[in-house]
Amino acid sequence: MADLPARVLFGAAYYHEYTPAYDPELRPDERLKTDLDLMAEARFTVIRVGESVWSTWEPENGTFDLDWLQPVLDGAHERGMSVVLGTPTYAVPPWLARQYPEITGERRTGERVGWGARQEADFTHPAFRFHAERVIRKIVARYADHPAVIGWQVDNEPGLHLFHNHGVFQRFVDHLRDKYGDVETLNREWGLVYWSHRLSTWADLWTPDGNEQPQYDVAWREFQARQVTEFIGWQADIVREYARPGQFVTTCISYTRNGVEDDEMSDRLDVASGNPYYDMQDGLLLPDPTPDEHEQIWKTTGVWSMYQTADWMFSSRQEPFLVTETNANSIGFCWDNRPGYDGQWRQAAWAHVARGARMIEYWQWQTLRFGAETYWGGVLPHSGQPGRTYAEIARLGAEFDKAGPLVAGIEPDADIAMVYSMPSKWLMQKYPPLSKPDGAPDPSSYHRVFDPFYRGAFDAGRQVRIVHARQLHDPSGRREGMTPEEAVRRHPVLIAPALYVVDDSTVDWLAAYAHAGGHLVLGPRTAYADHEARARHEPAPGRLTEAAGVRYDEFSNLTRDVTVRTAHGSPLDVPADATATHWIEGLTVIDADVLASYEHPHFGRWPALTTRRHGTGRVTCVGTVPGRDLARALAAWIAPASRDGWQGLPASVTATTGTSPDGRRVHIVHNWSWEPARVQVPVNLSDVLTEAPVPGGTLLDLDPWDVRVLVSADTTPAP
Repeated sequence: MADLPARVLFGAAYYHEYTPAYDPELRPDERLKTDLDLMAEARFTVIRVGESVWSTWEPENGTFDLDWLQPVLDGAHERGMSVVLGTPTYAVPPWLARQYPEITGERRTGERVGWGARQEADFTHPAFRFHAERVIRKIVARYADHPAVIGWQVDNEPGLHLFHNHGVFQRFVDHLRDKYGDVETLNREWGLVYWSHRLSTWADLWTPDGNEQPQYDVAWREFQARQVTEFIGWQADIVREYARPGQFVTTCISYTRNGVEDDEMSDRLDVASGNPYYDMQDGLLLPDPTPDEHEQIWKTTGVWSMYQTADWMFSSRQEPFLVTETNANSIGFCWDNRPGYDGQWRQAAWAHVARGARMIEYWQWQTLRFGAETYWGGVLPHSGQPGRTYAEIARLGAEFDKAGPLVAGIEPDADIAMVYSMPSKWLMQKYPPLSKPDGAPDPSSYHRVFDPFYRGAFDAGRQVRIVHARQLHDPSGRREGMTPEEAVRRHPVLIAPALYVVDDSTVDWLAAYAHAGGHLVLGPRTAYADHEARARHEPAPGRLTEAAGVRYDEFSNLTRDVTVRTAHGSPLDVPADATATHWIEGLTVIDADVLASYEHPHFGRWPALTTRRHGTGRVTCVGTVPGRDLARALAAWIAPASRDGWQGLPASVTATTGTSPDGRRVHIVHNWSWEPARVQVPVNLSDVLTEAPVPGGTLLDLDPWDVRVLVSADTTPAP
């Protein structure tokens, strides 16, 4: 874990270099003093600077201006604020594009990305690398010893494009040659006898533009993500040559970028960082009005999805993380302006802290008056004068100051763990098993299967830990994995939905996990294909058939939901409105108990859910994508009690729990509604912000859009 201050860092991205363009008659030094004083009054402890302006650092080739940032760092230090300084490599200056047009990235072979946005350059090109390394070294050498600098952000939201440049493709061919050795091995492993794709030489390999072979696509996506990981690691290594002991290196991740494999990339960094943007106003309302089919992209909708993003950030290193950007005001484009209701800034920030955030940093301080992000609202509006947003955020700063080290680096609780698979997601983006309502292929199919299980757990009041498939056990040796016995102790319940692309050793590990005492829940498509995305020869779910006590050969998409009913004698209480959605697998029982069945003249021949004892544990199979009611009931059954006894919560209330670094138990209770709420406190607690005791059994009143931060006196670490 990175060496971070013993409190939640709190601040915003700050671009003082934009000041002259805001108002040519304003003295920049006056605006700087005003800004920093306002930040200090709001209890800011950190700002992020410098990552967006390569053309300011190096206005012409080889001509550097490095001193302009000094007053900002000095002013921050004078006020006790720390600084995260960014390398500017994601936004190429025009002179570099003009002098080296060959660095232009290609979306498809020969189809160049137009200039005028950002991240247009092929970051693997030697000309780009030469100039990027030069400016990185200049900046880091200049400011590494400044006492305000506590960390470095290399690049910014990497992985926007998948580059098809000639050099990238040739390195892909070299990678395949190194991995497979010869073309005959590749022909066999990828099944290239199909449609006459057998290679006679490596020169026969076609470019990916028209590819329709799944095995090729998974390899290409994996290679692209590795280029991003290598690029970020390369920058991190350069920075570490200059960085002082204790300074961390990170990058800010936009988790839905096509070129990102967040767990591998974070291995090269000291701490994981992410940019969770979310819809405010009714997008944070509970009960959640968001339709099940609403696509979650770079900006999420729904409280459950905001929590899922936070858990995803924690999963990158299985450690507390930094929020490098999040909503300061209305986040979106000029047609999407929805700043938060009073209290929602507090709610979102405390929700992220509850799930492990050690920094909350807003994007950005001053709303831009120009550029593509003119309506990405900052802490200050276009006028530059403090308003409602500033007041809300200043209130939050005072709360973090009051809470101190107690809430910095909370280890969030997890009633349920879920296995996340990047290769399966990549495969399903191009070869989706599900369709959209209009019948078109749905490239978000992976999350269409994964998300209902997460959302069901959230709706049931259960907390989730996301675990990348590679983190279960890593045969490559790059990361120490868990033994099945260790996993049972950490995660007694493990859900594996849509784990389609998976190697034999991971499948066997899952069986061993259940045998050792874990409750393994298999969702649709899991273990259907091997590590090369080839359908397995054995009946599904492949090598898990014996452990699960079921098998299937037949599956079907659904054009409408199918009712699900409780099976006779089942311990699972299926709600009256429970449904199967999108997909059905024709499970045939070999040696398992039926939990629920379909009410349908055709699909009724197969069970919807089954369960079977395996060793000292259990394997439960879910043969469909569960609707919300079914998913909630399933989560409540597989994890019968949530942590710390919060029971009977109103539909608008969540209770999130975790362990402070000093061992005390932290409880963060939200009311996501316009209506006040009242909940019964399960154990003796105290209010962190008021220091008032809150005895067990007390009825705790929550105002609309309220948050209460509570702590126990017990310093016994949670299991």
